[in-house]
Amino acid sequence: MADAEAQQQGPQMRVLGQFIRDMSFENIMAQKGAPADVTPDVQVQVNLDAKKRSTEGQYETSIKLNVTSKAKDGDATLFVLEIDYAGIFHIDNVPEEQLHPFLLIECPRMIFPFLRRIVSDVTRDGGFPPLNLENIDFLALYRNEIARRQAEDAPKMDA
Repeated sequence: MADAEAQQQGPQMRVLGQFIRDMSFENIMAQKGAPADVTPDVQVQVNLDAKKRSTEGQYETSIKLNVTSKAKDGDATLFVLEIDYAGIFHIDNVPEEQLHPFLLIECPRMIFPFLRRIVSDVTRDGGFPPLNLENIDFLALYRNEIARRQAEDAPKMDA
């Protein structure tokens, strides 16, 4: 009876905490004395990670961003920002087979607005216009990663 009640309630998630695990910001333009009137070309790489914590029902999901801004009309790097931002979650009523996508889609979606704010503040405080990241489609990112892993495994099956 308790299992039936839990399934009727549906998935439940609480954010227990959020933190910056690691961050690095290099203002290369200022170090080299490059002109300030360059047009930037910003590249953002996103990596996700999730793991179970020792406490029952608790998980940690992290978003790792590598942001590189280069001059559009050359190879000069303006700045590099690397940040590993994590959230600690308490999750109930998620079936085991749905837990992996839940941790890598729903959890990052919950903490992303806070990460976006940090990136905006750091780039602004670093002497650049604030970088306002576009929304990340975590579902598409998850699907692409699953497809990439399947493609990697496919040749091994033929051998």
